Amino acid sequence: MHASFAQFPVLTDNYAYVIRAGGVLAVVDPAHAQVLAGVATAWCDVEILNTHHHGDHTGGNLALKAAYAARITGPRADAERIPGIDVAVGDGDRIAVGGLEAVVFDVPGHTRGHIAYYLPALSALFCGDTLFSLGCGRLFEGTPEQLFASLAKLKTLPPDTLVCCAHEYTAENYRFAASVDPDNAALAARGAEVHALRAAGRPTVPSTLASELACNPFLRAPTAAALGELRRRKDEFPPAVRQ
Repeated sequence: MHASFAQFPVLTDNYAYVIRAGGVLAVVDPAHAQVLAGVATAWCDVEILNTHHHGDHTGGNLALKAAYAARITGPRADAERIPGIDVAVGDGDRIAVGGLEAVVFDVPGHTRGHIAYYLPALSALFCGDTLFSLGCGRLFEGTPEQLFASLAKLKTLPPDTLVCCAHEYTAENYRFAASVDPDNAALAARGAEVHALRAAGRPTVPSTLASELACNPFLRAPTAAALGELRRRKDEFPPAVRQ
């Protein structure tokens, strides 16, 4: 069975992903219904996979459900905040996505009910706002201990796993990462790659888990306390000056 996924920029800096497999189009975190504009949907069933409840990840749920009778899957721990949810899932669940298997991880921290989907057949992890390239999500509802445990789960996946995160934050994340890990040669090389990609108008994600393990200071934090301190410093880190 042929299966693939494509990345779609939405809103200001979000990415949605569309998985095509076995007569199914599965949309990961649709910020709005226009994510399927121009996508051939004839003879396909449409499904939605939400990682968490934030509006820039669920804003298209109800419109897509109305237009395509889309089935919506989301986190069991936060089901009441997922618009139109049909299927609630949690840690260790395995679901079918058009004939492919997706493994669900509970990864709280950014929100209390965040999940991630890992599709081994695509070597792809759809991790929402838990893990970014060179960064991680803000602790809006969780604790450093929760986020540390969440990232520890993701670190066990194969090194060639594609990290399909939901925002184009990598350039800003690199500025902070370089400030706390200035002697990391792999990080410097990744920074040069990110600069070249953005200069060419290209996305910097997906990255690979191997790259993140080598470069991402949040994945490299040895303890929950160290991770919490990094996140505090990142929250206070001044943004780049844009002229």
